[in-house]
Amino acid sequence: MEDFIIKIFKESCHVKELFINENLSRLVEIINTVTRCLENGHKIMIFGNGGSSSDSQHLAAEFVNRFKIERPPLPAISLAADVAVLTSIGNDYEFASLFSKQIRAIGQPGDIAWGLSTSGKSANVVKALDTAQKNGLVTIGFAGKDGGDMTRLCDHLLTVPSTNTARIQEVHITAGHVICEMVDFKLFQRPEIT
Repeated sequence: MEDFIIKIFKESCHVKELFINENLSRLVEIINTVTRCLENGHKIMIFGNGGSSSDSQHLAAEFVNRFKIERPPLPAISLAADVAVLTSIGNDYEFASLFSKQIRAIGQPGDIAWGLSTSGKSANVVKALDTAQKNGLVTIGFAGKDGGDMTRLCDHLLTVPSTNTARIQEVHITAGHVICEMVDFKLFQRPEIT
């Protein structure tokens, strides 16, 4: 059993290494984009399904409450968190409209729509990003493999070079934490990182 545990940890480290080697400049762009969004008084809407749903709630909480430093709350919301809204839309319309309908209701030009999908093909994430793009929101995507359908809909897309859902999700939350920490630094601790 110990050998399998070590193998899992090594695989996770390897995928993270591959990811940062391929995505460092894109990650910096996203950090700058999120920082500008917040500086300009806009909000971040994060969404995904299953484990990615939980990650969207986790990341929204890091922005609203705090990450590592004491600072004012930042406007972020997980579109996967309101059970009444989700079940109402799912029941009255379709599961694919869960997030796009919320973006239409509360999204404003200049806000960020941040979708998470390990496959890049989740119908409700893809539809939400399409709606966001058509309504002047900035679109950020976290996906696995080649980015799937999210590739054409994201202003900024990070893809994890793996087909293993767990490894992809581990990289997504690490990248999300990096964004939270660097945005805090850029907004509240000078000098600026370029």
